[in-house]
Amino acid sequence: MTSIATFRGATREFRFPQGLGVVLLLLALVAFGGWRYEGFLGSYNVLSVLRYSSMFALVSLGMCFVIMTGGIDLSVGSVAALGSVVSAMLSPYGLLPGLAGGLLVGAAAGAINGLIITRLKILPFIATLAVMLAASGTALLLAGNQSVSVSYETAFMTLGQGDLLAPLRPEWIDAEDANWFAGPLGLLFGFPTPAWIALAAYVLGAIVMRWRAFGRHVLAVGGGEEAALLMGLPVGRTVFIVYLISGSLAGLAGVILAAQFGAGQPVEGAGWELFAIASVVVGGTLLTGGKGSIVATLAGSLLLGLIYTILNFENGMGWISLSAYWQSVVRGAFLLVVVIVQASFMKNTKS
Repeated sequence: MTSIATFRGATREFRFPQGLGVVLLLLALVAFGGWRYEGFLGSYNVLSVLRYSSMFALVSLGMCFVIMTGGIDLSVGSVAALGSVVSAMLSPYGLLPGLAGGLLVGAAAGAINGLIITRLKILPFIATLAVMLAASGTALLLAGNQSVSVSYETAFMTLGQGDLLAPLRPEWIDAEDANWFAGPLGLLFGFPTPAWIALAAYVLGAIVMRWRAFGRHVLAVGGGEEAALLMGLPVGRTVFIVYLISGSLAGLAGVILAAQFGAGQPVEGAGWELFAIASVVVGGTLLTGGKGSIVATLAGSLLLGLIYTILNFENGMGWISLSAYWQSVVRGAFLLVVVIVQASFMKNTKS
C-alpha cells in the first residue's frame, strides 16, 4: 500500500511547482527579450528559433521518458547524426523513404539500447555509451567522414525548410487570400513544419503520460523497479519501449537536421545528449526517476534555446562579446543553478 500511495503522490505532484516555474521563467525571458531587443518578437526571429529548436525538443522528449524511468540515454546525439546521414542518402528517392530511413535507424538504435538494458542487465549509462560510439562510427563510415548532400529534386527538404502552408504558395492563393494569410493567422498556420512535428510529438507524449496506463507505468518504474514488479507492472517492456521512443525521436531529429541544413551531418549531434538532459532537468524531472513533466520539458528546451538567442542578440548590440564557448559556459552555469534550486526544494519538501 505504501508503494502505491507513493506512486499516486508522484503522479499528482509531477507537474508542480517545477513545471510552472520553468514556464514562468520562459515567459519572463520572452518578455525581457521583447523589451530589450528590436525584432526579437518579430515573425522571422520567432519562426527561426522554433524551426531550429524543434530538433532539440524532439531529442529532449525522448530523454524525458527515459529519465522518468530512472535511466539515461547518451546515444541520442550520435543516433540523430546517423539518422541525418541515412535520410540524406535516401532523399533522392523521395520524402517518405528519407523520413522512414532516419526513423528506422533511430528505432533500431533504441531497440538495441532497450534489449541490452533489459535482457543483458547492463547499466543504461554503459549500454547507451556503447551504442553512442557505435552510431557515431557508423555515421562517419557511411558518410565517408564528410557531409552527405540531400536531393533538391524531391520534397524531402520540406521537412526541415517548409511550413504548413508551403504547398499552397504562391500559385494556389488569390491576392485577397494572400493578405489574410499574411496576418496573425498566417503566422499561426505558417509555423515551420519541424515545429509542428515537435508539437504533435509533445501533445501525443502528454496524452500518453496523462491518460494512458503506459504513462503511469513509466513513473512507477522510475519510483522503484522492485515495487513496480510487486505491483505486477511490465517493467522490462516499459523500459524497452522508452528507449525505443528515445531512439525513434532522435532519428526523427536527424531527419529534420538533414532536411533543414541540406546535408546529413555525421558529427553534428555531438553534445545533443547534454542539451537534452539539461532540458529535462530544467523542466523539473528528477534524474532519479519517478517524477517528470512533458510540458515542462518542452518549456525547458525552449528556455535553453532562448538563452542562446538572447546571448546572440546581446552580442549584436555591442555591449558584450561572447563566443560560442562562453555561451556554453553561461548555459552550463544556468543549469547548475537550476539543479541546486531543485535539490533544495526537494530537501525542504521531504523535511
